[in-house]
Amino acid sequence: MSVRSFLSRLTPTPDDPTPDHSALYRVVSQLLMYPTPDLFDHLDVLEQVADTAGAAHDLAPLMTHLRERGLTDAQTYHVAEFDHSRRHALHLTFWLDGDTRRRGESLVRFKQVYRDSGLWVDLHGELPDFLPMVLEFAAHDLERGRQLLTDHRGAVELMRFALMRDDLPHAGAVLAVCRTLPGDLPATREEAQKLVRRDVSGMNSGEPPTELVGLAPAGTETLPIEPTGRR
Repeated sequence: MSVRSFLSRLTPTPDDPTPDHSALYRVVSQLLMYPTPDLFDHLDVLEQVADTAGAAHDLAPLMTHLRERGLTDAQTYHVAEFDHSRRHALHLTFWLDGDTRRRGESLVRFKQVYRDSGLWVDLHGELPDFLPMVLEFAAHDLERGRQLLTDHRGAVELMRFALMRDDLPHAGAVLAVCRTLPGDLPATREEAQKLVRRDVSGMNSGEPPTELVGLAPAGTETLPIEPTGRR
């Protein structure tokens, strides 16, 4: 989804004291994707929405990073940190399964949740566990999306610690997402690893997922998530 399309369905309401998690998920989804001119044109509005959602402090380092670097430098930085290195992988199952056979089964679970929601997510070549994709889905279906994030809480936390370790400004954006999930924030990477073991154990205790083909059934609404913008 482009930033312009996102903003057309979202109006900040500063007088509302309740944090809007759907709005927050949309903002973080945009900020974690490959930077585009559209994103830079709307940084001020995204910042306003983040403030309304109670996440302005967490997102401030990333907002500053984008403004100070400018579009071209921010794009180069994003590619170096997220495309050329797995140290900051934005795919949730990578932190749970690595590149093992089990990861394929985990990816199918994401597809199944998308299918069950009645929305059909056009992945545009991205894996279904790509965090910006999951956040955009959660913004449309808060209950199912937040459950996906909760089920992969350990992965989100390990991602956060990896970003913090290397002092990436994106760490605050992931922290903002973690704050919306139930339970205490892990204080160390070791505590996050315990969450990963819990998450993996919980997934393995259920029925194996059913493989789904990439075709939308009749009557489903397409979720307009767009590719990251790299060409």
